[in-house]
This record gives sequence, structure tokens and C-alpha cells, in this order.
Amino acid sequence: MPRKVVQGPIRDKEKTKQKLLAAVGKILRTKGYSGLKVSKIAAVAGFDKKLIYEYFGSTEKLIDEYIKSQDYWSKMNQDSIHVDFSDGGKELSKVAILNQFENIKKNKELQKIILWGLSENKPILKKIADEREEIGELLFTKIVDPHFKDMSTRYRAIAALLVSGAYYLNLYTGYNASKFCGIDLKSEEGRKEIEKAIIEIIDFAYETK
Repeated sequence: MPRKVVQGPIRDKEKTKQKLLAAVGKILRTKGYSGLKVSKIAAVAGFDKKLIYEYFGSTEKLIDEYIKSQDYWSKMNQDSIHVDFSDGGKELSKVAILNQFENIKKNKELQKIILWGLSENKPILKKIADEREEIGELLFTKIVDPHFKDMSTRYRAIAALLVSGAYYLNLYTGYNASKFCGIDLKSEEGRKEIEKAIIEIIDFAYETK
């Protein structure tokens, strides 16, 4: 018979931490990054602000943990995508970038974080960017570079354009207009065309290595 879960310090602490993290997301979504003040986060979560310091150490560490929980590439690793790596990373590239394209569209908080990173020079955002690069470097050096050998930098450049394009098209669509190059990116048909283009570019890169 399964053991009944009861209230206790450990469970209450975890619930409190999740509520504080959720408060960061709510403020980011409604007020933007300028609203991420310790007193505001505590008020939205419904707790005393001392719990932020007790459970996370500082407001910056709380925000850092929230950003990591939302950032697509920070959660990416070789074990998180179940594909065959024997093709030199071709299927991995497709799955990773297509998932990124869809993930950014759905995650409004992540869109805010990306815009924050483009508009302000903050140590917390640089740290996330550096960690994102470390994850990407691991995937490149272990899977993609051995396949492309002397042409690995060429493929990295192609991947950079695809990844940055997935970011930009979603941000542009979310904050400015629905069309880019005449393609309606708020329609399923328009997004499918972008997805097909991503696949075609990756296939081309692997065929012409």
C-alpha cells in the first residue's frame, strides 16, 4: 500500500519555492523584467520576502533558477532528445531547432527573457547565455564536428542562422506583425513553411558536406 504523503517542512518548502518561481513568471509576463523586485515577487507569491533569501539565497538566484527552468537550450542535452546520433547529428539538428521554434512561440515568459537579454547587460543573463553556449559546444564537439570534420565551422554558421532565425521570427510575430517576407507566421500554414525550410536547409548542409 503506497505511503500517504503528508504536510511537512520538506514538502512545504518545495511548494513555497515553486510559488516563488511562478511569481517571477507572472511578473515577467505582465510587468516585464523591470517589475522583478524582491518585494513585488514576495507579494505576488503571498510570502514574506525573507523566504526568498532563505530558500534561494538572493533575488538574483531566484530569477536565475526561473530563467534556467524556461530557457530551451539550457535544458537541452544529449539525453533529452531521443534520436539516432549515427547520422552525424542531422536528425538531432532538425528535432532541436524545430522544437525550439515551437517552444518560443508558446512560451511568452521566454520571449520576455530573450528581449531582456537583448536590451540589458546583466550578469545573470550573461551567465545563462554562457551556459547555453557550453551545452551547444558539447553537442557540436561530440556529435556534429566529427561528422563534418574540416567543414564543421560552415555547419556551425548554418546552425547559428537557423537558431537565431527561430528566435527572431517568433519575437517579431509576437510583438510587431504577423507577416515576414509575406508569410503569415500566425497561421499554421505559414509556420509549416518555415519548418519545411529548416528541414531542407539542414538536409542540404549534410548532403553537400
